[in-house]
Amino acid sequence: MTTSLERRNSLYGNDLACYERMVEIREFEKITNALFAEGSIRGTTHLAVGQEALTLGISSTLKPNDVVAATYRSHAIGLALGLSPESVLAEIMGKATGCCGGVGGSMHLCDTTVGLLPTSAIIGAGIPVAAGAALAFQVQKTDQIALALFGDGATNIGAFHEGLNLAAIWKLPVIFICDNNVYGEYSRIEKTTPIEDLHIRAESYAMPHMSLDGMDIHAVRSGLTDAINRARTGGGPTLIEAKTYRFSGHSRADQALYRPEGELKEWQKKDPLLVTEKDLIKRNLITRNEIESMKENMVSELTAVAKKVANDPEPELSAMFSNIWTPSKVAI
Repeated sequence: MTTSLERRNSLYGNDLACYERMVEIREFEKITNALFAEGSIRGTTHLAVGQEALTLGISSTLKPNDVVAATYRSHAIGLALGLSPESVLAEIMGKATGCCGGVGGSMHLCDTTVGLLPTSAIIGAGIPVAAGAALAFQVQKTDQIALALFGDGATNIGAFHEGLNLAAIWKLPVIFICDNNVYGEYSRIEKTTPIEDLHIRAESYAMPHMSLDGMDIHAVRSGLTDAINRARTGGGPTLIEAKTYRFSGHSRADQALYRPEGELKEWQKKDPLLVTEKDLIKRNLITRNEIESMKENMVSELTAVAKKVANDPEPELSAMFSNIWTPSKVAI
């Protein structure tokens, strides 16, 4: 069986492999949504359809020993970094074979072998976690860096400003990526935030910042490369705003009826899969027929995964206590 690290390493310098992983994420999210609709999965979920280029840009640029602290919209970043569809879907379905033993669910994925820290359902919670990891790397004098991936709504909370301030003062090796997908849950950005370009908030902390096209994997890689070099060489943090758009609603129960008419259709013209396909075809790396065949094969593979995972065992009740630590003696 291919390990998470092997899946991660297969992406480096391989644009075709990155595209195939993007297809995997897209089809995985579709199947996950269908499983929720038929009642095969409990709870809720948050899909990242339309945001595949950002996650693959991250995973194909960072080193496996770097760390990523992400949000509850975590399937895409988990798969991009190397988690297998089996381990992610099993976790979503609450199976013991999941990456967290089935006790975390859709919003809490983790695999430290590829640097994925536990994803969090708390808005912006990964920002101080990433800053803390970066501080550890700085103290240990390693060349590792940390990356926090969060939504546009998180730039309005205290943890964002506290995290950036601390990182700027201590020049921590951390990159903050704001996945600006236009909506914070159900509210359009202008309803909650007085500025449109969120990256300029970094100027309050004398921090380098930039905006990039999060629908284009090459744009993501280019912007990340500069930020990574700065962080690894002691230059401190960077705030990157990736302009993206989620094609689905906030969560599985959200039909996104609040969107202006025609907005989704306009953003779908920038679909990261279409952008990448055009680039690969232009460079003679793939044909249209090969693309269609790849998508068909991916659907078949993931359908088989879903059938297999459905029959996997559920965790024992005691599993909820397996990752809780308590000291053997308490000082009084």
